[in-house]
Amino acid sequence: MGQEDTRCIQGRARWDPRSLRGDPSVSGVLPIAIEEAVKILRILTHTAKEYIALMELHKLVGDERLYEVIEMFRGEIYQRPPLRSSVKRSLRIRRVHKIEIIDKRDRWVLMRIETDPGTYIRKIIHDIGLLLGVRAHMRELRRIKSGIFTEDLNLVTLHMLSEAMYIYKNENKDDLLRKYIMPIEVGVAHLPKIIVDTNAVDPIARGAQLAVPGISVIDKSIARGDLLAILSPKAELVAIARAELSAEEIITREKGIAATTLRVIMRPGLYPRWIKKEKKI
Repeated sequence: MGQEDTRCIQGRARWDPRSLRGDPSVSGVLPIAIEEAVKILRILTHTAKEYIALMELHKLVGDERLYEVIEMFRGEIYQRPPLRSSVKRSLRIRRVHKIEIIDKRDRWVLMRIETDPGTYIRKIIHDIGLLLGVRAHMRELRRIKSGIFTEDLNLVTLHMLSEAMYIYKNENKDDLLRKYIMPIEVGVAHLPKIIVDTNAVDPIARGAQLAVPGISVIDKSIARGDLLAILSPKAELVAIARAELSAEEIITREKGIAATTLRVIMRPGLYPRWIKKEKKI
């Protein structure tokens, strides 16, 4: 995870609107993957996000009207990406799970916003200004949560990572590096999981589908169509899959495809290759 700016504007922190000048400052939690972990980046980015945003109103607005308009943005909203975005500017629906005012001083409003991935906070603030009839723009934005990653528990600056690399190369100590660079399994902690037998690991690592007989332990919350993580008996991430059966169906069946492999993570050959036994005549 990286951080572009060390300034923090959390609700518990002191802030001075007069100190902000120029373009909006954007900082906070950004999951970064290396090597094999790049394969799960799509899963990491398609998770709920939480922000602290500083909005500047162009004119003074009464508190009652401000709270009324902001509440209108809770739930499902329509959004069209801004002109400077890198995606197609098609109308989309996004859900705002939480939007609340932390503090307000004159024309400056500090807010906490929790949204679906792909939601443009700058656009929300712009639309709030339009509904208020005074216009508004974003002055500062900090992402404090991205999926399971939060700045309180997981945030590492590039400077901290650079120091850890220096210590590792010059002193041969990897304690900090192991602390900062987390195992790939952390990135799928939010997904339901299936642990497979030893004999099923290598076939799945070669792209095979997961059959019911190969399952050792199953998360009982799994429903059909769920995205799930397939783990080895040692809790190593083998693959990402889509459930073709619910946990209840898997438990009651002796055969059949339980999950379709979508992305293989583990390299083949790390576990014994499955060999089909010939029937004796």
